[in-house]
Amino acid sequence: MERKVFTELNEINPAGLHESMAKIGFRRSQDIAYRPNCDNCVECKSARIPASSFKPNRTQRRLINLNSDLAIKTLPNLATEEHYDLLRKYLRRRHSDGGMTKMTFDEYVSMVECSPVDTCLIEYRIQSTEKLVGVTLTDIMNSALSMVYSFFDISDDIRKRSMGTYIILDHVARARLLELEYVYLGYWIRNSPKMAYKMNFQPLEILGEDGWMLTGKR
Repeated sequence: MERKVFTELNEINPAGLHESMAKIGFRRSQDIAYRPNCDNCVECKSARIPASSFKPNRTQRRLINLNSDLAIKTLPNLATEEHYDLLRKYLRRRHSDGGMTKMTFDEYVSMVECSPVDTCLIEYRIQSTEKLVGVTLTDIMNSALSMVYSFFDISDDIRKRSMGTYIILDHVARARLLELEYVYLGYWIRNSPKMAYKMNFQPLEILGEDGWMLTGKR
């Protein structure tokens, strides 16, 4: 049985509270910060990339070059039908067994627009065709970028771009330009195939009982 502890981000300083909670493992969903709190289980661990010390490996450098033809825009966190259509296709192909597959457009609007903190959408398009291939809902904090949710085109002609990996690489580059310390990736679970990709970003910090610790690829 999954359990969570949460708090509303509706204090006098929601941005400050959000950042403080992120440092102890909380994530934001709309106007709520939450953290898993299951009985006898602490396997969901927060993960973040130290932006200044991150070094892309050979494969990641190739991806950066491959995606150099993308037009990337930072947009206000306003929901659009085009983004919602991409989300639906992504969920059907990547997370068909998840609860989000039934998300309505109104629910998507709430996910994107209901935020008491500094939040934006980052949009990725192929420059020559203007084809939409990726979107990220991102929180901008004083010391970090937090990737709230990403979705992207995983059709056969786009798959080689590895958009999920590239979007994270782009966020690290953005954090460095903004002189921010970290990029928060959400939770990591040991031995979970769906979470394994996060270990490809080194160095990576994992929040454990003794605080944030650097961890090597496993």
